[in-house]
Amino acid sequence: MLKKIMIGLVLLLIFIQFIPLDKTNPKVDEKIALHADKKVMGILKRSCYDCHSNETKWSIYSDIAPLSFEVLSHVNVGREALNFSKYQAIDKEIKIKRLKRCIQTVRNEMMPLSSYLMFHDEAKLSKEDREVLIDWFSKELKKISPDEWM
Repeated sequence: MLKKIMIGLVLLLIFIQFIPLDKTNPKVDEKIALHADKKVMGILKRSCYDCHSNETKWSIYSDIAPLSFEVLSHVNVGREALNFSKYQAIDKEIKIKRLKRCIQTVRNEMMPLSSYLMFHDEAKLSKEDREVLIDWFSKELKKISPDEWM
């Protein structure tokens, strides 16, 4: 019985490798993409862009199910939450909420996700990186809506 279960699991793992996933990077329109100073962009591209832009670098493990399902889910959720490739086109009220959330998640070390950091040690935010991002997010928030300034 155990042998049949093991064979079934192996066959299932093989079968799910053939499930097609849409791992695409939509074209980036530079007119609506985020444009920030070099330091901020460097941190964001190193630590955030894989999930929060249309410039995802699909790792080799993103081709191996069931990890591929999880990776694709994280990218889709990340792009939906905040897509820096569409930053200029985000509605003002939504952008205010997203910037507040960015400040909170960076300050509380909730991003990048620990599951992402397991495979991308270079994405870990240093204390200085967090300070730079929080400062930039705060300035953006103040620029968009001085009344919303925290």
